[in-house]
Amino acid sequence: MAVEIDHLGIAVRDLAEALRFYRDALGLGVAHTETVESERVRVAMLPAGSRIELLEAADAESPIAKFIDKRGPGLHHVALSVDDLASTVQRLREQGARILNEPRPGAGGHTYVFVHPASAGGVLLELIQK
Repeated sequence: MAVEIDHLGIAVRDLAEALRFYRDALGLGVAHTETVESERVRVAMLPAGSRIELLEAADAESPIAKFIDKRGPGLHHVALSVDDLASTVQRLREQGARILNEPRPGAGGHTYVFVHPASAGGVLLELIQK
C-alpha cells in the first residue's frame, strides 16, 4: 500500500493575509481556492513539493474557528493519501483507532476522513483517497 504526504493543513485567521506571505513573499503559486460549505472553511491550496492547504474559518462555528480560538493559528493537520481509503479505515478501526467522520467529499472533491490525534501520536491526521 502506497502512502504519501498529500498536504499540510495550516489554520489561519485571515486567508488574504496568509496569501501575502505564502504567495507574495515566499513565491508559492495558488493552485486552487474554494469554500467547503460542509466544513465551513475557505481553502487555498499551494503546491510546495506536496501541498500547503491554508484554512480560514467561514464562520464562528467552523472547526477551524474553534481550533484557532483554542490553540491559535498554525499547523492544523497532516494529510496522507492512500490507495484504498475504505480498507485503510477498516484496518485502523480494527486496531482501535478513533476515526472522526465517515468518508466524505472535501476540498478538491477528494474523499477523506480524519483520525483523532490520540490515535496518531498527537497529530490530527487526514487520510485522503488517491
